[in-house]
Amino acid sequence: MTEPHDTIRVLIPLKVRKKNGRPKILPPADYSPSADRTQDPHILRAIGRAWSWRRRMEAGEFTTIQELAEAAGLAERHVSRQLRLAYLAPEVLKRLTCGREASAVSLMSLVGITAKTWAEQEASVFP
Repeated sequence: MTEPHDTIRVLIPLKVRKKNGRPKILPPADYSPSADRTQDPHILRAIGRAWSWRRRMEAGEFTTIQELAEAAGLAERHVSRQLRLAYLAPEVLKRLTCGREASAVSLMSLVGITAKTWAEQEASVFP
C-alpha cells in the first residue's frame, strides 16, 4: 500500500469566519483574484427570479405586482424593482448569463440601468 514517505501534504492558508450566521471561507490576505472571475451569483439569481416572475405574470397566474409580491412574501417595491431585470437588453443578458462576464455595476445599479436604451445598457454594464 502507501508508505509514509509517499504521502503528500498540501497546506492552504484559508480562514473560516461566520458571516450572517453562516461559515464563510476567506482567502489569504495577499490573494488577488484572477482576471477570469465569474459573475456575481446575486445578479444571476435576481435575473432568474425576474424572468420567472415575468413568465408567471404573462401566463396570467398573477394580474398585478401586488399579488405577485404577496405570493412571494416580499415587499411590492422590491418585486417591482427586481422585475425590471427581465427587460434588460438581450445582449446584456447573454453576456451576463451565458458568457459569465463580470459586469462593472452592482445589482442595484443594474436595476437602474433598465430605464436606458439597449445600446446604452450595454455601454453602462460593460465599459
